[in-house]
Amino acid sequence: MSLSGRTALVTGGNAGLGLEMCRGLARAGARVLVNGRDLERTAVAVDGLRAEGLTAEPAVFDVAVASDELLATYGRIEVLVNNVGQRDRRGALELPVDDFRRLVEIDLTAAYALSRLVAARMVADGVRDGAIVNVSSVVGGILGHRGDVAYAAAKAGLEGLTRAMAADLGEHGIRVNAVAPGTFVTAVNASLFATDEWQRWAAERTLLGRFGQPAEIAGAVTFLAGPDSSYVTGQVLVVDGGLTSRF
Repeated sequence: MSLSGRTALVTGGNAGLGLEMCRGLARAGARVLVNGRDLERTAVAVDGLRAEGLTAEPAVFDVAVASDELLATYGRIEVLVNNVGQRDRRGALELPVDDFRRLVEIDLTAAYALSRLVAARMVADGVRDGAIVNVSSVVGGILGHRGDVAYAAAKAGLEGLTRAMAADLGEHGIRVNAVAPGTFVTAVNASLFATDEWQRWAAERTLLGRFGQPAEIAGAVTFLAGPDSSYVTGQVLVVDGGLTSRF
């Protein structure tokens, strides 16, 4: 899955699953632009990747206000991974409409806006094998989840956007796909998921009997970004240990 000579921009790439996506793409040979809003946190992530002998550069900006002029400073981009997102764990009777709208703007509208800018730049630069990978979720696209109404709506919309943009951009040689992660152990939830209650949940609910480790998302993203998936577009690849396959 060689990505040698290609540049990949990963939004929200300075921590968690996003950082593992950056690592996977860089190990495949890509020059990775690690996006984040926090300068110090992004610099730490980039330094860590470089210490592993990988090619990484900081891309410190808010995806909600990205512009063509800003993207031009990073040069030619062949791969975009829309990973950045937020979550508001309130249900339909608790979440005000303004807060719902705000989260959808961050998790869905910002992904569309950046994809549109990057796709236009790919076309202008003559990139005929570009790839956009959206990071969805099993929540929304496949499953409903109590107390997660805005996140679920945004992620379901992101999967619809994936198929729609794949239809629009196919004639330009640009593929658009998505990955839908299940439940992964990250620094934020590691202590919670280590409890007996959550370990039992993982054993009973997933076919593999465990939670996902952050590094296990990298292969799916790298596959969809690279030449081994050259005839794959408009698809959602579920990476959930069999969570959604069990009745």
